[in-house]
Amino acid sequence: MSEQTMTRPWLSGLRTGLLAGAGIAGVGVGVVASLAGYYARFVVTPPKIGGNEDLPVLGVGFDTAAPEEGQEPTTITLPANPHTLDPGRYLLTFDADRGSAELGELLSYSPRLRTVTRSVERVHSGDLSAAVRGRWSGAVFLDPRHAGYRYEEVPLELPVGRAPAWVVPAPAGSDCGTWAVMVHGRGASRRETLRALGSTQRLGMASIHPSYRNDREAPPSEDGRYGLGFTEWEDVDVAIEYALAHGARDVVLFGWSMGGAIALQAADKSRFADRIRALVLDGPVVDWFELIRYHTESMRLPLRMGQLVAEILAAPRTKLMTGLDSPILLTDLDWLTRSAELTTPTLIIHSVHDDYVPAEASAELAARNPLVHYVPFHQGQHTKEWNVDPARWDRTVTEWLPQHLGRTGDDDAA
Repeated sequence: MSEQTMTRPWLSGLRTGLLAGAGIAGVGVGVVASLAGYYARFVVTPPKIGGNEDLPVLGVGFDTAAPEEGQEPTTITLPANPHTLDPGRYLLTFDADRGSAELGELLSYSPRLRTVTRSVERVHSGDLSAAVRGRWSGAVFLDPRHAGYRYEEVPLELPVGRAPAWVVPAPAGSDCGTWAVMVHGRGASRRETLRALGSTQRLGMASIHPSYRNDREAPPSEDGRYGLGFTEWEDVDVAIEYALAHGARDVVLFGWSMGGAIALQAADKSRFADRIRALVLDGPVVDWFELIRYHTESMRLPLRMGQLVAEILAAPRTKLMTGLDSPILLTDLDWLTRSAELTTPTLIIHSVHDDYVPAEASAELAARNPLVHYVPFHQGQHTKEWNVDPARWDRTVTEWLPQHLGRTGDDDAA
């Protein structure tokens, strides 16, 4: 899921929502129904390129008092918020995604000014000294080579058209017959998944990192709207098919945020469900009803509005409001209610400080299903557990996953 806040797009789109909601007969009238209409459209609408650059760049610093032309900054000052105050490495994109810089540890914090200064480890592209606003991201690697691994870019023939994917081969000499299929979240890209490569490579796994419909790399769907996992799992199914056709005996699905919802749907609906050995989910959406309820309550809006959002997404007659060609049945995506139907061993890593997709639903799913192993992290914002503690993230995965991996000689891996 995107890292942008909920309040800014809500406020900026309120007028649009009021107009749209008031014109839909049968759904309801008034502000609550109008807000519900706007929220439903916002949830399924992919962000524009560079549209989430809402973090002001307050200044940059250099090693020398009189920097030479072309010299890169070594520090950056940003507003203090829960994201910029967290420890770890991050990526700042700017200039409508044309520029990016890797930021390191927190150097100073001014409670009075509400600012932080962090180190600039490397400017990958663009002129950071001219940046005015940026987007904070945990996806620190630009491609698998940047993460330290060789790779091949391959095309996948998705139901919506041809889309790119990265394939990272297993380390030389590996006898692991299981591939990792890595699924990014809403508003993110396949770069988000590269943080798991250290773990999968250590376990001897090959991996495929697909794009999927409406993520700005794959072709859009006909309606140009997210399915919240209800449709995107079909694209992941193609990635699984590719892995099985190129040497995998079975797969493990990794998913971040909405990618977790997609992975859960793939485990449930895939043609190859019997070849999915396990799920590894980071900050996943396991129940959209709960997530909508949480954001409704956090903004002190009427509970009925959250109920209307679910009804609007599921109703064919609300296409004018949502833009969806087909309704989304959130009941299919409700893994708290469907907990007994989850038969795939699942590891969930989730920060208790995640205020975008709260960890309570992940903990509850683990309480209801003994196949789900929940590991809470006590630092980090949404899907930033690896950033604040990469050693613990890798250790969690590499200690839990081996029992679910197929080796080339395993009889039960077929």
